[in-house]
Amino acid sequence: MQQFIDKYDFTGKKAIVRVDFNVPLNEKFEITDDTRIRRAMPTLKKILAGGGSVIIMSHLGRPKKVDPTFSLKHIVDHVSECLGVPVQFAPDCQKAAAQAAALKPGEALLLENLRFYAEEEGKPRGLKDDASDEEKKAAKAAVKASQKEFVKTLASYADCYVNDAFGTAHRAHASTALIADYFPNDKMFGYLMEGEIAAIDNVLKHAERPLTAIIGGSKVSSKLAVLKNLVGKVDNLIIGGGMGYTFIKAKGGKIGLSLHEDELIPDALEILATAKEKGVNVYLSIETVAGQKFDNDTPQRIFKTNDIADDWEGMDAAPVTLESWKKVILASKTILWNGPVGVFELPNFAKGTLQIAEDLAEATRNGAYTLVGGGDSVAAVTQMGYADKVSYVSTGGGAMLEAIEGKELPGVAAIRG
Repeated sequence: MQQFIDKYDFTGKKAIVRVDFNVPLNEKFEITDDTRIRRAMPTLKKILAGGGSVIIMSHLGRPKKVDPTFSLKHIVDHVSECLGVPVQFAPDCQKAAAQAAALKPGEALLLENLRFYAEEEGKPRGLKDDASDEEKKAAKAAVKASQKEFVKTLASYADCYVNDAFGTAHRAHASTALIADYFPNDKMFGYLMEGEIAAIDNVLKHAERPLTAIIGGSKVSSKLAVLKNLVGKVDNLIIGGGMGYTFIKAKGGKIGLSLHEDELIPDALEILATAKEKGVNVYLSIETVAGQKFDNDTPQRIFKTNDIADDWEGMDAAPVTLESWKKVILASKTILWNGPVGVFELPNFAKGTLQIAEDLAEATRNGAYTLVGGGDSVAAVTQMGYADKVSYVSTGGGAMLEAIEGKELPGVAAIRG
């Protein structure tokens, strides 16, 4: 049975909370962006204020063994500062029973990096490249067997389970999916997860029309399932970034040296045909800012997107394109944006992506519901100072993508039961 954090009585309870504290660290192990930590604070503070104690668990990076570089001890002081109470640290998350048992209401304990343990992901490690199928099968069975004890130990520390890590909700890991089974009547989403799920539902299930999706990024292959799912749900589909050139070429355009995937031209044509059949408007780039090579300082020239010279490469959406897209955006009531519409990592070719961020902020001011997700899209609204000027900024790139593909996320299903 799913509980809700606002209605749950945490008095005297120990809550084990899965958060996403996978924050970037510099060479001095200083946090360079603490957004993920700050976004988890309302949930953790709610539990403490409600008379409970918290056992915090997270991963950091992708270590394949115990590695001090990825130890969560580096962030303990900052978490303490954000939470407003001293946070204790357990250097081995499988040997934290005494520390967890000693927690008093209002106290917090942070467990060591979950991914120091193969059991978290449930995948064997250390197999030789020439391992036989039998050896691989035995190793996988051994990890699965020990995973049960791993989860059981984590669950034994607490009275209830809270998942507030949307960024890992698409992973069927020990701490995101399996542990929930030990708390059939005492499991719930944290505020961040609740907000993420509500935001996606607002777009995919309860959207006010017209509904527009802006999908960008470098390759069609990375967003193919997203495009195929959305083309049956939206009124307008704006396709930008590198992936757009595959669609332009599919329609017979000349794209020069622009990034494209010939093998996905049939899929692009299928998406365009489905859109036409369903009455969905597809907007591709009209004019492109091109460069002679993939470099910030390369000479620039504007071409019609379907007639780019052979030795030039499409790098960003040109003003004419952006103006046409802006009209669609401002006429929409619900807007989803995932992925840049140019080479955002090169400042001279980031103008289109930054313009989309500005347009979404204007649409939000006009009353539209706007959901932004995906690394470069989030970076754009943040860089422009618009993160609080759109309706919702998602913390989970991969999780959000799978959600808008129409997939059920294991971390969500584990709580909903």
